[in-house]
Amino acid sequence: MLPVDLLVQEHRIIERMVPPIKKNIARMKETNEVNPNFIDVTVDFIRTYADHCHHGKEEGVLFRELAKKSLSEEHAATMRELIEEHVYARKTTRNLESAKDRFINGNPETLKDVRKFLTDLAEFYPKHIEKEDTKFFYPVMAYFTPQEQETMLQEFYDFDRKLIHEKYTKTIAEMEKMASGKH
Repeated sequence: MLPVDLLVQEHRIIERMVPPIKKNIARMKETNEVNPNFIDVTVDFIRTYADHCHHGKEEGVLFRELAKKSLSEEHAATMRELIEEHVYARKTTRNLESAKDRFINGNPETLKDVRKFLTDLAEFYPKHIEKEDTKFFYPVMAYFTPQEQETMLQEFYDFDRKLIHEKYTKTIAEMEKMASGKH
């Protein structure tokens, strides 16, 4: 198994979020309401799985190792674009959460913002994933020896093993802050 095979498998999971987002956007157009729980789950999924877990392996392992190689200009440019796209996804996710908060705090005009940011994410991820899957991941594996690829794959597995503990350690810390009234 190539290290990027794991990333491509994760893409199939990320792609599954797009149809529910599109259905929720259609429902919001019909009802003029925001389902805050849906937005919270979407934000959590994007932050935890798509960004921290998936982009974490891309940026923290694959891109780090690629930065040590003498990349073609095309691959170097694509890697820069992908990093910028990750930043865009993070910013859009923050904006979505903020718009949702403003809506539930009594600002109905922000419904259009919630829809816009959800639409932006639903349109962004398929294009971003296609670029990585078809134009970047497999071609850049040629920069690595089989041993380097195996080391990278093991680092991906180690990264994933630590992730669940990081997430729920932060969750408990947040619960403790709320319980102490310091939130």
